[in-house]
Amino acid sequence: MKYSNHEELEVYKLAYQAAMTIFNLTLEFPKEEKYSLTDQIRRSSRSVCANIAEAFFRRQYPKNFAAHLSDSMAEAAETRVWLNFAQSCNYSSREATEDLLEIYSKILGKLIVMYNQSEKWCF
Repeated sequence: MKYSNHEELEVYKLAYQAAMTIFNLTLEFPKEEKYSLTDQIRRSSRSVCANIAEAFFRRQYPKNFAAHLSDSMAEAAETRVWLNFAQSCNYSSREATEDLLEIYSKILGKLIVMYNQSEKWCF
């Protein structure tokens, strides 16, 4: 793979943009959610990006690479849960939630492919 850094990866770009969309969405959440749902969904969405970056720079260690991709997948799945809670609590519209859930499905798909093809990424 010919990438010089994680920011060139399509999956990273998708995850970063989704995290920023979530940040902007959560600006409208009620104040009483500041230390619960707001923090949780922001943290998990940002963690997807952070774990992709860590995985990229640990490619010389295949087990570490896979572990960080696995962590990124888990954080993406967690973000999906928080998105569903946000919609159920009427903090997020159905359309906004569905758009983000679709993006996180794409992110998960790309991460699964990377994980299953680790040998192509590691050196």
